[in-house]
Formats: sequence, structure tokens, C-alpha cells
Amino acid sequence: MGEQISDGGRKTAKAAKTAAAGGSASAKKAAPARKTPARKAPAKKATVKKATAKKPSAKKATAKKPSAKKATAKKPAAKKAAPAREPAAKKASARKAAPAKSSAALKKAPAPRKQVVAPKKATASVPAAPAKTVAAHPQGESRTALVRRARRINRELAEVYPYAHPELDFENPFQLVVATVLSAQTTDLRVNQTTPALFAKYPTPEDLAAADPEEVEEILRPTGFFRAKTKSVIGLSKALVEQFDGEVPGRLEDLVKLPGVGRKTAFVVLGNAFGRPGITVDTHFQRLVRRWKWTDETDPDKIEAAVGALFPKSDWTDLSHHVIWHGRRICHARKPACGACPIAPLCPAYGEGETDPEKAKKLLKYEKAGQPGQRLKPPQAYLDAGGKAAPPLGAG
Repeated sequence: MGEQISDGGRKTAKAAKTAAAGGSASAKKAAPARKTPARKAPAKKATVKKATAKKPSAKKATAKKPSAKKATAKKPAAKKAAPAREPAAKKASARKAAPAKSSAALKKAPAPRKQVVAPKKATASVPAAPAKTVAAHPQGESRTALVRRARRINRELAEVYPYAHPELDFENPFQLVVATVLSAQTTDLRVNQTTPALFAKYPTPEDLAAADPEEVEEILRPTGFFRAKTKSVIGLSKALVEQFDGEVPGRLEDLVKLPGVGRKTAFVVLGNAFGRPGITVDTHFQRLVRRWKWTDETDPDKIEAAVGALFPKSDWTDLSHHVIWHGRRICHARKPACGACPIAPLCPAYGEGETDPEKAKKLLKYEKAGQPGQRLKPPQAYLDAGGKAAPPLGAG
């Protein structure tokens, strides 16, 4: 009985082996045609299982187990062929799953694009249609990147305002220091319309030092805060006569000792009357450098130090003119004309004002809007560039 069982086991194993080999060969032949259904593979597996199920307890049958293992080892061939015979429905589902990955990748792709919000090169001319997206806030901007961006803005503004100059009329340092003191809390235009009468009556420090305060107040009334300003100009005139022999000093430490003269006024005088570099931190300058993220300081002295560190000293005076001119003509306090701004691609605050180019053009002031400037007697370079002189006080 044991021999019969063992012989039967051998025959069954051989039959399984032959069937498996025949199945793999038929699978290979059927793979290119893709017509043979994948139902025969399970039947072959069942045959192998039957062969395994009939394992006798006899030692000979146990010895033949490797043959069954060989038959089992050849299963991967059938499994490899199986994917080729997968139904079209499975392939279609696989194709549908693939776009899901690509769509997920597409959703993540726009993230780096958001950082590119400005053209690589800003032009000096007013752009026809600037980007409508607010430029990225330069958080984490390196010191080197800040210096490069700040200097590029100054270069662009130099091309926009090549005729920039101090917008106070003056003929000598004394007239400039008085006019600068009077410009507090009013426009340079109003000062320029007021000082001709003042300097006609009091042309020198000695004359103004001996003036009747009430008469001076009457002349300075249009500038606002005329009583305080009268006290300042008469006081500084007396200081010039008593301490500096009637001459305006050319040193910062001496100028700031004069009544009504602070660092801002001193730098205006030093830069424009003596040719010594200085940064003029007025309200326009403070507003713009914070919008451009050159500094977050609010104290004028700290702003002066922070901005001065970004530029060579030789650029300070012209830089002040460029920034102040831009603040008066385009980058206004209440409603900046962002759509007409030539440095919009470099400005982190782009979008705070009007971005529509046509509407923004209506917000421009002075010569940018075809109107007169602030000086009654501007430099010839300004007139050559198309600028118009301001009318005198009382003119229509």
C-alpha cells in the first residue's frame, strides 16, 4: 500500500509539474494576444494544492516535497504573466488614478510662482500695465539684498527725476536756512510765495534780528504757525549775528544750536548751500523708506542712520531729493498712484494705492500732471526738462 501511495504521489507531482510548465508556456504565448482570460491561473494553483494535500505520511512522499516546491516556485511566472492579461477595467482604473497624482503636483506647483511678482528689470518710464499683485514682503531679506534693492530704487528715481533739486527758493545760505525753518507744517510752494516779501524787507541777518515781531508775523501769516515761526527766524538771526558774525556756519554741530534748526534743516543747508552730504528726513522721506522696508524705525534720527548705512555718503543729498520728489508727485500719503509708479516692481507696498494706470495718472501732481512746480525761480535744468515755475502769491 505504501508503494502505491508513493507512486501515486510521484505521478501526481509530475503531473503538477508538467501542468505548471505547460501553463507557463501557454501564458507566454497568450500574453501578446491579450485574449486569453486570467481564469486558468487559479485552476493550476488548485492542482498544486491537491498535490500538496495528498502528501502521505510515508518517508518517500516526504522526500519528494522538493518537486512540489519547484512547482510552487514556478508560480511567479504565472503571476508575472497575469498582469499582462489584466482586464481592461483594471487598466482604465489605473489610468484614472494616475491623473490624481499629477493634479496633486499641479496644486503644489503654484506655490513657488507666487514669489515672482515683479519684472526682473524696472524701467524709468511709467509702466503701461503694472502687475496687479502686491509685491512680496521682503521678510528675511538679507542685508546684501536690501542694499542692492535700495540702491536700485535710487537709480531708477534718478532717471525719473534727473532735474530734482531743493524746492525752496534761495540765493544764499541765510535765505535757505530761514526758508527751511518756515517750511515746517506747510508746503514749499507757500513758503516760496511768502519769502520774497520777507527778504525784500529784511535781506540780512542783522536786519531780521532787529525787526519788529508784529511786522514779521504779518508777513509770515500765510505759512501757518506764524507766531512761533517769527520767534524762530528772529532768534536764529540774532544768534548768527552774535555768535557767527552774521554768517551761516557750515558745520552740523553749529547749525543745530540755532533756534528752530534741527538735524533735518541743518542737512538741507549743508547739502544744498555748502555741498556737504546729508540726509533730509522730512515727512515724505519717512513715509517712503518705511513703505519700501528700508527701515522700520520711526524716530527721524534713527531713520537717518539706518538709511545712511545703505548708501555711500556722496549719494545722501541727491537721494533725499529723489525720495522727497517721488513722495510729493506719485507716492502720496493718503492715496499713492501705484499704477503710475515707475518703481512699482521694487516696492513691497505696491497695491496700497490706486493700481489702475488710467486712474493713477489722475493722482499725479506738479510737472508729472502737467502742472507748475513749487519754485517761483526753479533751476534752468528743471525748466529745460519741461517743468513749470510756480505763480507768485495772489496770482490767479
